[in-house]
Order: sequence, then C-alpha cells, then structure tokens
Amino acid sequence: MDSSSGGDSKPPVSSDPKPTEESGRHLRSPKRRFRLLFEKRIAVFAILAALPGITFGTVLIWTHDWSRDTKISLTVLEFFLWLVLTLALLDQIVRPLQTLTNVVGALREEDYSFRARGAVPNDALGELALEINSLADILTEQRVQTIEATALLRRVVEEIDAPLFTFDPDHVLRLMNAAGERLLQQPAARLLGKTAGELELNACFEAANETLVALPYSAPNARWMVRKRSFRQNGVPHTLIVLSDVSRALREEERSAWQKLIRVLGHELNNSLAPIISIAGSLSSRLPLEELPDAQNADFQRGLNIIESRTASLHRFLQSYRRLAQMPSPTLQPTDLRPLIERVAALETRLKVEISTGPDLVL
Repeated sequence: MDSSSGGDSKPPVSSDPKPTEESGRHLRSPKRRFRLLFEKRIAVFAILAALPGITFGTVLIWTHDWSRDTKISLTVLEFFLWLVLTLALLDQIVRPLQTLTNVVGALREEDYSFRARGAVPNDALGELALEINSLADILTEQRVQTIEATALLRRVVEEIDAPLFTFDPDHVLRLMNAAGERLLQQPAARLLGKTAGELELNACFEAANETLVALPYSAPNARWMVRKRSFRQNGVPHTLIVLSDVSRALREEERSAWQKLIRVLGHELNNSLAPIISIAGSLSSRLPLEELPDAQNADFQRGLNIIESRTASLHRFLQSYRRLAQMPSPTLQPTDLRPLIERVAALETRLKVEISTGPDLVL
C-alpha cells in the first residue's frame, strides 16, 4: 500500500519542538517502563514465532546422516530464509503504516493531494485507508468552500461603497476596502500598519455605536454614521468599523422639512391674503363716500390701494417661493463649457474679467 507520492519515505516528524507539560513530565519520570518500538516488537515476535520450527529443522539436519558441509549449508540456508521471511513480514506490516502516516501528516500540513493506495473493503488496513481517503476528500471539499467563501467575502467588501476598516487591539489598521482608500485619499499599502491616531480616525473609537461624527478628510458639513462591531481573528479581538455618509440623507430630510413648512405657511398666508384683497377691492369700489370730504376720500383710496398692492405683491412672492420649493429634480444634459464660462464672467460688471483660452470641453 503506497501513497500517490511514494510510501518509502519515513513518517513526518511533528513540527512542534515543545512537548506538552504532561508529556514532559512523562519523559522526565524515572519510573518510565522500557518499551520496544513497534517495528522491533514485530521483528521480535516474527523471530519467536519461527524459532520452534527453525530449532526443530536444525535438529533434523544435524541428526541426519549427511556430510558436515551439507549440514552447514542447509543450516545457513535455513537461517537465511528465516531472516528473509522475517524482514518480508516486517515490511508488509510496517510499510503500509508508514504510508498511512505520511498521508495523515500531509493532511495535518494542509496538503490534501495525497491518497493512500490499497484502499479496499473487507481488509483491516484497506478499511483504514478508505477512511483516511474519505477524510482527505472531506477536507479538500471544505478547503475549496472556504477559499471560495473567502474570495466572495473579499469581493463583497471591495464592492461595498461604505468605507470599511479593521483594527487590532492596539488600534492598528489591518484591513480596509477601496471606499476607505478613497476616503483617506491614499492607497492601502501606505496606510496598513498605521494607528487610528495617525489616520485621524480616533473619533470613530470615541463615538458611540451608530452615532454621527465629522472626519477631517471630508467636507466640513459632511456627517458619517459609525457602526462598530467586535470579532476575533486567530483568537485576537479586532474591531470592525463601517462608515456611512449620511450628509446627503440629512440634506434631503432638511429640504423636505423646508418644503413642508413652506407649503403650510403659504397655505395659511394665502387664506389670510385672499379676504384682505377681496375686502380692499370691495371698499375701493364704494369710494367716494358722500358723507366724507374729498380729502378723506382720497386718503381712504390711497390706503386701500396700498393694502391691495402690498397684499398682491406678498401673494405673488408666496406663489413664486412655493414654485421654487416645488421645483423638480434637474435633468442632466451635455453642456459646452466655454459659453457657460462666458455667461458667468458676464455677471461681473464692475471689473473686467479675462477668460483664458483652452480646449473645447463638454460637461
């Protein structure tokens, strides 16, 4: 029985140079009983099993009526065959076990390409080889699944638009995605190994979970929501920090609140302005009154005209402001840069603005 890479090699030796405490006490114990190695025990048992037959054969040879040279030759041949059969028996027992040891050692080293030969049912060593090969197949499948899951996780992390950072217990950066590189404006190769203080990310550790913080890398009015989670890698606790830019959402909420406020105020003011305009128009139509002098009628007329004009102006202002608040989202379309810059420069009438020539660009 061989492994696919050859079964003649010796069993692998454990790479751990430090024995356990229990095994250390066992090795240091002065009362440790002497015990032969497995190979030597098999050899001794093989010799002892054949010893009665060899003894009987030797007696027969030397009691037979043969010449002395014949007796010596037969005795040497007998002992030679005894030695050859003992070594063959030892090889048939030890070599398969060494092969299986090599396969198990390869599995321990995470090399799943080895398989034991002679894996057949209804055989003691064959059944053991079958079980070891089945274990190797299971470990191979699990390793492939782990590699695929790790690759998928890395792809998902890279595709996430939110900056993601991983720090060890000393707050040293160990992992980041592409969004984190864009936020810090540097490649990961320059940032990995730096502390949160050097990266100016201490605010993420000081802030409570799912709270807003301001970072020096972004715009002054930008706000980031911090989400922190703890996990372990190789038994060492790490911290996962995910940042979400909520500035746009906050601006949208603020704009929506202002639109609602404008609609409510506009509705209420319009309800008040409409009767004022109507009453002012009705009173103006009744002038001049006969019981009042012409001067007073003129004053009433002028006052009503002012009320009517100012309420109409205020009504137009509210209508314009409501239309501004209800403007639809802009529609993007190609725009020539040169005419746009010329129109912007024409807005300045106090000073002369010179436009530098450049290539024609379309935004």
